Amino acid sequence: MNECYGKNFILNGNLQPADSFDNSMVYEGDSIYEVIRLVRGNPVFFNDHMERLAASVRLQGKELLAGVPELRKAIIALTRSEKSKEKNLKIVFNYNNGSDNYLVYSVEPVYPSADQYRKGVKGVLYFAVRKDPVSKVINHKLRSAIFHKLIQESAYEALLVNENKLITEGSRSNIFFLKGETLVTAPDNIILNGITRKHILEICRENNFEVKLKCVSADDISDYDAVFMTGTSPMVLPFFIIDDKPFNVRLPIMEKLRKLYMKRAEESMTLFRTE
Repeated sequence: MNECYGKNFILNGNLQPADSFDNSMVYEGDSIYEVIRLVRGNPVFFNDHMERLAASVRLQGKELLAGVPELRKAIIALTRSEKSKEKNLKIVFNYNNGSDNYLVYSVEPVYPSADQYRKGVKGVLYFAVRKDPVSKVINHKLRSAIFHKLIQESAYEALLVNENKLITEGSRSNIFFLKGETLVTAPDNIILNGITRKHILEICRENNFEVKLKCVSADDISDYDAVFMTGTSPMVLPFFIIDDKPFNVRLPIMEKLRKLYMKRAEESMTLFRTE
């Protein structure tokens, strides 16, 4: 299956037809990546993603294959060549035995439905530790194993549990637990600090919502009223159940956080257009 979802992609600054896309340029060697959401053809939180991409490259001891001006130009060229303006774009820096390439391409968008935002989604606990959690590095083996687990359980997301039975993050999201009006999420240094999570934490500080940075034990999740994930595609999405433990999906704080986040997202798109 071709990972490139659109009609075209960018390879080292050049627009190419999707039928020439080769998955090995992503999955062979080492790949560092970012996924950016496009709304009306505009990237959401572009500058935040660029900062995290540069940080991941630095942490992996690699060379930056394209700077912000080149990637901005690539995104604009790709979006102008495509009909759909509502999708996710993936930026990949691939390092493969001296053959280094950067790619920008569309990936199949999987966005929650209005019904899922209203009713919540199913989660499962999955015992795994992500290597280099603070860097966004493709781990094809772990991704495939989790994907099969989600299919088997008819679940939307897997919550990763480490060797100490502590929940760290989701397989493609960050996780927040709610007890009353106190939010609990894992410390920054043991997870991939998502862009959505970063802005949710800033919104919490601005609105005086209490946040505790600690990991929740898998044995204690029933002690919490609600659990939600944050991420590029789901934004702020509640769980109605994790394994066999049910949760409240109607706490007003979750909807307030989602609305304030969407306002920030709009502001970031305006910034991209005017910079």
